Amino acid sequence: MGVFDLLAKYDYGELHLNRDSASGLMAIVAIHDTRLGPSLGGCRFIHYDTEEEAIVDALRLARGMTYKAAITGLPLGGGKSVIMRPKSEFDRSALFRAFGKFVNDLGGHYITAEDSGTSIEDMEIIRTMTKHVTGVKPEHGGSGDPSPYTALGVRRGLEACVKFVSGRDNIADLSVAVQGIGHVGYHLCKELHALGAKLTVADVDPLKSERAQREFGAEVVPLDAIFGVECDVLAPCALGSALNDETIPQLKCKIVAGAANNQPGEPRHGDDLMQRGIVYAPDYAINAGGLINVATEIEGYDEAKSRAKVMQIYDTIYEIAERAKAAMKPTDLIADTMAQERLSRSN
Repeated sequence: MGVFDLLAKYDYGELHLNRDSASGLMAIVAIHDTRLGPSLGGCRFIHYDTEEEAIVDALRLARGMTYKAAITGLPLGGGKSVIMRPKSEFDRSALFRAFGKFVNDLGGHYITAEDSGTSIEDMEIIRTMTKHVTGVKPEHGGSGDPSPYTALGVRRGLEACVKFVSGRDNIADLSVAVQGIGHVGYHLCKELHALGAKLTVADVDPLKSERAQREFGAEVVPLDAIFGVECDVLAPCALGSALNDETIPQLKCKIVAGAANNQPGEPRHGDDLMQRGIVYAPDYAINAGGLINVATEIEGYDEAKSRAKVMQIYDTIYEIAERAKAAMKPTDLIADTMAQERLSRSN
C-alpha cells in the first residue's frame, strides 16, 4: 500500500520522515489531528522488519492519541513518533540528539514523550535539543516516569468495569490476568495487589514475571496461556493487537481492561467481544493517565491536579459502558463517537 493510501486509511493528516546518516537515525512523526491543540504523543523505539510496518505503527498510534486527548478533555491533538531501532551498534545519545533536532524543526507542532523502548534518560537527551518534550525529570520541570499514572488510570477504569458488570465497589479477591509486566504492567500489578486482587501474570521476560510473583504473590503462566486463564478481568499490557481471531475465542473473563494500545487487531474484534458478553474498556480511554500526567507539564506541572484528572477515567469508562449497553453497540465504537463529538465541537 502506498504512503498516501495509508494516510487516507487512517484519516490523516501529516507524516514527517527524518534520516540522519551520522547517527543512523530513521524516524517517523505522524501528526493525525490538531483541531484541539498541538499534537502530543510518545516516541517508540523498537525493531521494525520493514519501513511500512513502522509507518503503520506510527499512524495507528497517533490516531489513538487524537481520540485519547479528545475523550479525556485535553486541549491537545494526536501525534506519535517511532524510531527504527538500528540492527547494528549505535550511539544512543547521538541518536536521540538527532531526534531532538527533528522534533525541534517541527516548531512545536509535535510534542514528544516516553513510550515503548524509551526512557526518562532519553527524554533528557532530547531536552538538550528542544523544549517540545515532556516526561523529563522533576528537577527540570517535568513529571518523570508517566507509567504509574497510566497504571492508576487503568486501575480506575478496571474498577468502573467491575462496578458496571457486578455492582461491586471494590476489587478485593478479584482475579486479574495481566499480560505484560513492563513499566505500566508492573505498576498496575502493584495497584491491584494493594487493593486485594489476585493476580496471574505472563511476560516474555521470565524475570519480570518472577518479580511479580515475589512482590505480589502472582501466579505465573506461560505467555501463550495467559488468554485462556479463567479470571474476572484480563489486562493486556504488552504491545498491540492482543485481541484477535486466535486469542478472543480463548477468553474466560467478563472484562478486558488493560494498558496496551491498539488492543483489537481489527475493528470487528470489538464486536466479537460484545457478542461474547465481554465488557471491553477501550484502550485509548482507559490508558490515558500517562498522557494526562505529561500534558500538565505544558503549563507547569501540578501533581495534585494531574492525579485528580486521572481519577476521572473511572467516570469516562463507566459512561462508555452505559452508552454501549443502551445502544447495543461495541464499547470501542461508543468511545469513538464520544471523541468525535468533542472533535466536531472544535470546528
